[in-house]
Amino acid sequence: MLTYQDYLKAAETAPFMARAISEHRNSKPYRTAMDADLYDRRRNVTVNSYVSMIQSRTKNPLVDITAANNRIASNFFHRLNTQRCAYSLGNGVSFTAKERRFNENGYPVQVDIVKERLGPRFDTDLYEWAYKALIHGVSFGFWNYDRLYVFPLTEFVPLWDEESGALRAGVRFWRLAPEKPWTAVLYTEEGFATYKSRAGTTGLDLVLSEDMRPYVEAVAATEADGERVVGAENYGTLPIVPMWGSRLKQSTLVGMREQIDSYDLIQSGFANDVLDCAKIYWLIQNCGGMNEKDLQEFLDNIRINHVAKVDTQSFDGDTRSALSPYVQDVPYQSNEAYLQQARAAIYEGFGALDVHTIAAGSTNDHIDAAYQPMDEEADDFEYQIIEAVQAVLRLMGIEDTPQFKRNRVANVKEQIEAVILEANMLDAEAVLDLLPNVTVDMKEAILARRDTLNAQRLIATPTTQTTPPADADEQDEGGANE
Repeated sequence: MLTYQDYLKAAETAPFMARAISEHRNSKPYRTAMDADLYDRRRNVTVNSYVSMIQSRTKNPLVDITAANNRIASNFFHRLNTQRCAYSLGNGVSFTAKERRFNENGYPVQVDIVKERLGPRFDTDLYEWAYKALIHGVSFGFWNYDRLYVFPLTEFVPLWDEESGALRAGVRFWRLAPEKPWTAVLYTEEGFATYKSRAGTTGLDLVLSEDMRPYVEAVAATEADGERVVGAENYGTLPIVPMWGSRLKQSTLVGMREQIDSYDLIQSGFANDVLDCAKIYWLIQNCGGMNEKDLQEFLDNIRINHVAKVDTQSFDGDTRSALSPYVQDVPYQSNEAYLQQARAAIYEGFGALDVHTIAAGSTNDHIDAAYQPMDEEADDFEYQIIEAVQAVLRLMGIEDTPQFKRNRVANVKEQIEAVILEANMLDAEAVLDLLPNVTVDMKEAILARRDTLNAQRLIATPTTQTTPPADADEQDEGGANE
């Protein structure tokens, strides 16, 4: 493990980067992250590498080419990680700092000013950042002035400070294919520099391609000079923030892998047994005089013609040859029971919700109880998200806290009825916060339309003026004059 102090001591930068990339790719966290990507794509590493083996007469292991070899991979890993990530981030995030403005029609609307500064893609980028943090154990968000870019652990070498444990520098690396050259970018607090494989090579023999540049550059454009850099600055700290998937700081594949492998192997073996045993096998009695070649020809004749001629000549006086068919039955009950038990154990171990355990028409109390393990895991995960997002906001000079609206199943009718009963004691914004079918973005749009309609009603309502009644004396005088 190379650190930030190792980078400072390195005599040459390019060889150090090559060594850092090489050691990172051989590390256990990197290999776990690569396996996690395969499981996420439904490519179970254990099942895909499994083959049925037999022993030859010389006791040497051989691949059984006659056995069925179905390799069925489940989708548990992707499904459960998606559930955990979407539970907290499926509706995006919002922030506490709001500002009342007038829209293009002149009506007041409420604007999330922090979300506005983060840009329109922040929710999708944050979701990708958090999902990679779950399956890899950690991922890295690079704040590039007005956009968040996600660096997965499989493409980024972190250089931690030996004293504080903070991320002080890092190397991002990639190539399009094994036969293509490498590109590596060194990120430090002073700026970033780009390196590439030496011309004509595809290895980690890196050379400088672009010299160190600051993260923020001010560009001025004139007709005479065109565009030119007139100022540059850095953030003061590294604009790359780590997000951990949990307090354990490890991939969700750890511990879950063995459970998924067990389920997939039993499921694949069950399918293979059905295929292997769905055949009639034959017992030939009293034909010990057949050699291996004669026996194989005999079986081939049965498979092709479905008829076999058995020699009825007596070999020992009274005994005659006989051909008897048999059919095997697969003992599926034990496999089904194990698969159901394994499925329940996977959901319980991950702290996820198996929707099949919620009966139709369940009350919110029953649903809340089913969600309790998932809520506990979400609390831990959201704590990591808050830490990472606040670090990005500090780079922008903002102090705020992200707010989550969890995406969960509920008895919507029962929940809406409860909100309606309390509506008289709440304002419109609080009611929208409590409604389960209203997202954060929908809430802002509803409030904006509500303000617009209220303003239009005020404009459309005619105003009437009333004149005070005249005094009695004035009325009498008016009548006398008339």
